Amino acid sequence: MRASNPRRTGSRVSDPARSQVSIGRRLLAVFLATATFAGLGIAVGSGGTASAAPRVQQITLRDSCGMPPVKVRMWTRPGNYKTVIALDGLRATNDISGWEHNTKIQNMADSGVNVVEPVGGIASFYSDWNAPSNFNNQRYRYRWNCLINQKLIPELDRRGLAVGPRRQYAIMGISMGGNSAMVLGANNRRISHLFSMSGYLNLSAPGMREAIRIALLDAGIEAGVGPFNSDSMWGPPTSPRWLENDPFVQIGKMRGKKVRVAAGSGLQGRYPVDPIGLIQGSPLEALSLAQSRAFQVQALINNVAITSDFPSTGLHAWGYWSDMVFRAKNQGWFRD
Repeated sequence: MRASNPRRTGSRVSDPARSQVSIGRRLLAVFLATATFAGLGIAVGSGGTASAAPRVQQITLRDSCGMPPVKVRMWTRPGNYKTVIALDGLRATNDISGWEHNTKIQNMADSGVNVVEPVGGIASFYSDWNAPSNFNNQRYRYRWNCLINQKLIPELDRRGLAVGPRRQYAIMGISMGGNSAMVLGANNRRISHLFSMSGYLNLSAPGMREAIRIALLDAGIEAGVGPFNSDSMWGPPTSPRWLENDPFVQIGKMRGKKVRVAAGSGLQGRYPVDPIGLIQGSPLEALSLAQSRAFQVQALINNVAITSDFPSTGLHAWGYWSDMVFRAKNQGWFRD
């Protein structure tokens, strides 16, 4: 669920926090080596460069469900047939989305698909948290579910972006955002298309909840904002809120929608990566592939219309995610 890149500047770690970052990385490395490791997405490399796509608009949602104002950047064109909301990964920054930092998906606005990118949401799972994170004295409670469903989508409606025959939206995300896209889409009738890339789609699997706990700790330490507490998010691991945010459990609510899952094989492909990136990205992507395949089987058992994209190569990295988006578009998946 990590979406890091040396070109991203939205979050910086101060000098006094460097020792904490080192500790967090060591904890993560130890956890990566365990047999129960399950679901810390680490994006390695950029695999692409940002594009100056036309018609970019930036709005600020000031009525943001009690959170600080949230920026949203959009690329649109009259006559397009679908609008997709693109969610970031675990280490989302507050300047622009990782999608804009590292890909050219914004160019889909030139050929039929409007692209909407909310900015921010580090370690949030784009969810409504139970409380502010008490480990880092967060001053507000994350309420991303409220923001997307009750503020962003009505704003897109007002701007005439509910396009296509069904006047509904698509939602997609990578890693953390892939999980979130599935849960948000399953529970909102205004969303017709759900797309997870390298997501971890079975939070009830052994080790998953412990993995997410460590991921949230590490993401906050690395960003210099202090560790996030997963108990503040959905309560202790025994809380039913974990099931409410588990795509595997929520799959029955996806009937009647178009669902897509994608994950690489864990083998390096056409995007270069250093040895450390390969060591980090390969097992994580292989795990995501296993969970995505299991999710596909569960969808078919539950009569959920699902398509998949499981290329023979691919790591937990932006270049592969960009390719997944454009393959989906070229195959007509975004159409109603």
